Amino acid sequence: MSRTKIQTGAFGEQIARDFLELRGDEIVDRNWRIREGEIDIVSLGRDGRFHFVEVKTRSSLAFGHPFEAINRDKAHRMQRLALAWLATHSCLGCDWHIDVAAILIAKDGSHTLEYRGNLL
Repeated sequence: MSRTKIQTGAFGEQIARDFLELRGDEIVDRNWRIREGEIDIVSLGRDGRFHFVEVKTRSSLAFGHPFEAINRDKAHRMQRLALAWLATHSCLGCDWHIDVAAILIAKDGSHTLEYRGNLL
């Protein structure tokens, strides 16, 4: 992966974390990885639910909107990863959601964030 892509992704994840913290969530894990994949952000919301957040960041719409990157297979992988995180943290009975944050970065450095909760 190129350095630019890594920097773009890290920027998007920081924007998403800032958004979650502003709404009152506590960030409990970042970039949690197992063999099957990675969870970008795990937060505990004021609603008492764990939110497993996939962050998609783009610098243009040339390859589609960031939400378009979440297909059925990706959504099911996210679900399996969330259940694995819950199991390894002794939280299998806890309430949880899978959310997606889409960040678009403009050429001037400004950005927009769209957030969709409870994807599954």
